[in-house]
Amino acid sequence: MANEFYALLGRMRNITRWGLMRNSFSENIQEHSHQVAVLAHALALIRRDILHLPTPEPDRCAVAALYHDASEILTGDLPTPIKYYNPHIKGAYKQVEHIAKERLMETIPAALRDSYRSYVMEDDAELEPIVKAADKLSAHIKCLEEQKAGNTEFDYAARQTWESMKAMHRPELDWFLSNCLDAFALNIDQLQPLD
Repeated sequence: MANEFYALLGRMRNITRWGLMRNSFSENIQEHSHQVAVLAHALALIRRDILHLPTPEPDRCAVAALYHDASEILTGDLPTPIKYYNPHIKGAYKQVEHIAKERLMETIPAALRDSYRSYVMEDDAELEPIVKAADKLSAHIKCLEEQKAGNTEFDYAARQTWESMKAMHRPELDWFLSNCLDAFALNIDQLQPLD
């Protein structure tokens, strides 16, 4: 059967992230994917236009980020501590994820499958580092927002995501962390330009 892809994507809003954590506000994979797309686009632009480094097309990075968690429509969001608990679980989850991606590909109209393949299958090695950095950055921003709301349950995750981002050694990510991240701690009045 084909052509259910877009209806399935609409189900992304039903998959809640951070299931093992007490959240001040919930986040679903549709919201997360949007934020990762915005961040991946920004990171690619920073890399190209500020740092003048070779980079994949920023628009392609954004599209890849939109679909980076699409398989979770079928698998759900397995919490990170479980997903990476040991190599056997990690390997088994990768297999489940691959099967889910293949199943999603079958739901795309046949004439469009080739256009979606690299995004749904996440097999474009050029885009992957940017999307991965944006994904980790999005997780860190969620931690900061939870901490801002007084939720100390995210303290460890904030440290862990920070260390993971620094270990990536991505100059565009480092630039974002130095120049843009502090604004996420501001309230709406502080984010407004002064008159």
